[in-house]
Amino acid sequence: MYTFPTKNNQNNNVIDLTGSPGAGPQRKNGVRNHKPNFNPHMGAKKLAVKNFRTQAKADPQLYLNQVWEKLNAALTVVFKNEKITFSLEELYRGVENLCRQGHAQEVCLRLQKKSEAYVSGDLKHPLLERLSAKNVDVLRAVLAAWGTWNDQLKIIYWIFCYMDRSYLLQQSRSLQDIAVTLFRNIIFEDPQLKPKIINGACDLISYNRAGEDLDHRTFSETIKMFHETQTYTNCFEPRMLELSQTYIAEWAEKESAEKSLADYVTNVYNLMSGEMTRVDMFGLDSTTRRDLLTLLENHLIQKREARLINQDDVADLLDGNSVHDLEQLYSLLERRRLGIKLRPAFEKWIDDIGTGIVFDDKEQDSMVIKLLCLKKQLDTIWRVSFHRNEELGHALRESFETFINKSKKTSATWNTDNSKPGEMIAKYVDMLLRGGAKAIPAQLSSIASKQAAIDEDDNEDIVFDEDTEVNNQLDQVLDLFRFVHGKAVFEAFYKKDLARRLLMGRSASADAERSMLARLKTECGAGFTANLEQMFKDVELGREEMTSYKSLLAERSEKQPLDLSVNILSASAWPTYPDVPVIIPQDIKSAIDKFETHYKSKHSGRKLDWKHALAHCQLKAKFPKGNKELVVSSFQAIVLLLFNGLQEDEKLSYDYLKQATGLPPAELARTLQSLACAKLRPLTKHPKGRDINTTDQFSLNASFSDPKYRIKINTVQLKETKEENKETHERVAADRNFETQAAIVRIMKSRKKIAHAELVAETIRVTKDRGTLDVGGIKKNIDRLIEKDYMEREEGGMYSYIA
Repeated sequence: MYTFPTKNNQNNNVIDLTGSPGAGPQRKNGVRNHKPNFNPHMGAKKLAVKNFRTQAKADPQLYLNQVWEKLNAALTVVFKNEKITFSLEELYRGVENLCRQGHAQEVCLRLQKKSEAYVSGDLKHPLLERLSAKNVDVLRAVLAAWGTWNDQLKIIYWIFCYMDRSYLLQQSRSLQDIAVTLFRNIIFEDPQLKPKIINGACDLISYNRAGEDLDHRTFSETIKMFHETQTYTNCFEPRMLELSQTYIAEWAEKESAEKSLADYVTNVYNLMSGEMTRVDMFGLDSTTRRDLLTLLENHLIQKREARLINQDDVADLLDGNSVHDLEQLYSLLERRRLGIKLRPAFEKWIDDIGTGIVFDDKEQDSMVIKLLCLKKQLDTIWRVSFHRNEELGHALRESFETFINKSKKTSATWNTDNSKPGEMIAKYVDMLLRGGAKAIPAQLSSIASKQAAIDEDDNEDIVFDEDTEVNNQLDQVLDLFRFVHGKAVFEAFYKKDLARRLLMGRSASADAERSMLARLKTECGAGFTANLEQMFKDVELGREEMTSYKSLLAERSEKQPLDLSVNILSASAWPTYPDVPVIIPQDIKSAIDKFETHYKSKHSGRKLDWKHALAHCQLKAKFPKGNKELVVSSFQAIVLLLFNGLQEDEKLSYDYLKQATGLPPAELARTLQSLACAKLRPLTKHPKGRDINTTDQFSLNASFSDPKYRIKINTVQLKETKEENKETHERVAADRNFETQAAIVRIMKSRKKIAHAELVAETIRVTKDRGTLDVGGIKKNIDRLIEKDYMEREEGGMYSYIA
């Protein structure tokens, strides 16, 4: 109670708080009179405060018992799950009063004791009675008990909320903590119930792994209970991981033994996906995800490494071009950084397949097509399946380089050490440059379309024109060409084929020819293409020379019986062609002699050597069924001209034709075969047959006809003969020996003295681009140089240079 002194109280220690703030000393004439003893800094000396609330007269202990009696009855109703008939507000006020009177601890102890008795009795006994049931059934019963307990806790919290907030909170406790601890210690930690609860949860996972549908609701509530009771990390997770490890190890053992590699990898992905989906779906801890993923990768990948990189199994996937399966395999191995372990199997497969292609004598003509298909297949696998792995990319290139440069003395190379791929690549390029886009094999076109479907960067709407398609094919061929060490073989055949295309006018595109020449110059240097460039220059100069010659004839008003066109070639730049004896018709010979006189008068000191075997002609022919224009070789033209002025039934014998043309028998037989035995036959052979005999006779084919006016008769000189092929290979082999000897001499001249092994290694290095001999061939050339006194042997396996 507050007490205030009266105004009459003159005690200096008491201040009058009832007075008005305006009651002060009286003013005189508007001026306040100040007391001399006033001190504004002095405060109240005494302030008495008394409580107006009356003290309770009842016994506090008696009041506690009375309130608790009501609380106990209410708890009994709650624990029996009966209908609530009492006032929650009244009970809440009772708890509040008890806490205000200092009985919070006693109330808490009584509540805890009451709850403990209930949990260990009515809540636990039904669970113990179900111990004989399955683990999952016991788990469901525990979940039901946990749900009941949580429902009851809501009402209990409503009643004891004041105690929870005013008393337990100060002790860093709560009603929820006490309730969870009771349930965990009494029910979950029970020696009989605990294994059933944990194994029940694990059994749900096992059923799901066995293919049954997972009870989502039960498993979700179980995980939630484990988290709320704080038993997830210490109890559930270790047991689940233990059983998972056993399951995964047994699964891996069985699957790897029974399934193919592709099926095993697919099943591994499905298993890992299912396990991770379950973890994410039910919110399992990150530690569970990490440890489970480690178990999966360890048992399915790490311990099955030998199975995953088995060379035979990987070869089966490569044989089937299983891009998706290989991508899954590589991605699986990369989870443990083991993708590079595929390199031995990858290299071996490439070497085996490539070697088989290179040394398949029956399919030599399709070698380049097969190699291009193989290269595109492997490029797709490396890009899509192996995710552009740098090491596997090196393996691809090194393996290609290894098998494509293998050489052995076979009939295909006329028992020389030449590389067959170099020859076949040159012939494939010749086919492309002669035929253009139409000559591109169907296999490569189909692969290109598949490539466009696989490569995400390609646009399906892009349409390539013919020049683009040819250039694309030339780029692919150049990829093969880069792997070839013996480029001298390629050069020899490419040069010979280029000469035929230039002289016969068989190039499909002059731009493609120039483009290929530019590619070779970039790849091999100017020295490699010097002669090839000179060949193009000779053709251009020949055209200019003929233009000048025809202009001169026009000025002189000289008429020619025929339209002569001459190519003037530099002997050093062009291939060497044999001189084939032939009797030239007089009209043609006169025109040739006239041009030769003109050329020598213009270029003194030069000699012209005519190569009639390379010439071709256009003849206008009259047949009973119509006039035609025939495109033929010079030898075919000479034979056909002999039939001018003959009657339809007149025949010329083989011997007459031989004497009139002066052609060698082999050349005459090929010429007559192309005119009388091919698909288009301006001549008729008597008797009919495929072979030319010395007793045969020939006449004009009176029934010859064709829808086209201008007809090309296939000429035998456009096709390479076995003799020409053999001669080219032998010349390249001889040149390689000379180049090897020159390289040895240059090495000896610079080093003066060198050991045998070092000399061989250095020789291989410097002759690699042109074509390297084997060690035996290099040793033979060393012996030849010793015989020629370029070098000599010394003690200790050394060689010294003789200046």
